[in-house]
Amino acid sequence: MDARSIITALRFGQPLSRPEIEWFAKGLASGAVTDAQAGAFAMAVCLNGLGEQGRVVLTEAMRDSGDILKWDLPGTVLDKHSTGGVGDSVSLMLAPALAACGAYVPMISGRGLGHTGGTLDKLEAIPGLATEVDEPSLRRMLDEFGCAIVSATGQIAPADKRLYAVRDVTATVESIDLITASILSKKLAAGLEGLVLDVKCGSGAFMKSMEEAQTLSKALVSTANGAGCAATALITDMNQPLASTAGNALEVSECMTVFEGMLESPLAELTCILGGALLALGGLAPNERVGREMIQGSIANGQAGERFGKMVAFLGGPRDFLENWRACLPTAPVAVDVFAEFSGIVQAIDTQIVGMAVVHLGGGRLRGGDRIEPAVGLSNIIRLGASVDSETPLARVHALSKEDAQRAASIIRDAVVLGDAPVQPPPLIYERIVQ
Repeated sequence: MDARSIITALRFGQPLSRPEIEWFAKGLASGAVTDAQAGAFAMAVCLNGLGEQGRVVLTEAMRDSGDILKWDLPGTVLDKHSTGGVGDSVSLMLAPALAACGAYVPMISGRGLGHTGGTLDKLEAIPGLATEVDEPSLRRMLDEFGCAIVSATGQIAPADKRLYAVRDVTATVESIDLITASILSKKLAAGLEGLVLDVKCGSGAFMKSMEEAQTLSKALVSTANGAGCAATALITDMNQPLASTAGNALEVSECMTVFEGMLESPLAELTCILGGALLALGGLAPNERVGREMIQGSIANGQAGERFGKMVAFLGGPRDFLENWRACLPTAPVAVDVFAEFSGIVQAIDTQIVGMAVVHLGGGRLRGGDRIEPAVGLSNIIRLGASVDSETPLARVHALSKEDAQRAASIIRDAVVLGDAPVQPPPLIYERIVQ
């Protein structure tokens, strides 16, 4: 068996056998497959696809290319994955809320990608906190308080790490088969029993259209189930930022207000909906409605916040963060409101541009290795359908300098479209995809 014959078969649209796919994944992890061969494989998959069964096999093979976590816990191991958006800090609240409801959540997360924020970058906005832990520490966290939000080790799905880097430079990122295998190989290596997938759709999502979001959702659900992990997907709106904030420390601060009882927001609502779906999927709630009430209750009674505080302290953050988070989080030296230039109703928001405004402030990476400025970003972001005039802020910019703030203000004005027609805000949830 060799890479050339496998690539040739793919190029001519021939289905690959399980041994062939497994051999190729092992070769990606070991280096036996060259970068050129990996790129050719990715392009052949992008053009011809693998088929549903081939997608399952590739996911399993990349999962099995490195360490697989196995658990012996007195409860169900659950997690959630989001395809990325702006102002989406659900994970920070969902993991401890699920743990407070009896689940165990080893949430291996990522950093910001393009215009979307990263869970690890948000968490590391807390002074002293570091998300890199070894496996014994991860196990301690789950034993002691039921949840962990941490970065992946180099031995989690190394075949995916190699193929992902090649896809980025060979224009093959958009392949549904490769996207699905990439997402799920890492998640399934965490030893999950249930997974909810939050697939974003809209101007701030990677999947701009409903058709694209549906295609990816169905592929993720069928592949996860085919690989032995119960899964469901929710297609959610990203035609405006989910939260009223975008930027690492600012999003943490909004999460903390939810922990303090501010449950009337799209951010809190989606957290409860996703958590309810997971509790029902994992058998910890009789249905999603009851599961949602359980998540909301764990936040309202303070148990979710208590577990979040314990996680922060374990990862090196302040031990009194839950009580004194306002004094702990960094703040930007410049904060200015962005006003509309004329009156109107917010017709549309180019959410990707909003996300890039945060990146250019320093809240994300333009290049790999760029330093993140945790304090910068946006707050009080206007919502679709809101009426504004010249005295109504579209957002508040938090910046390192007045010049940065002025540039961001101009970008925000361009991203928000005003008009005269009344606007019906989009639903938070468009569709549920189940097996």
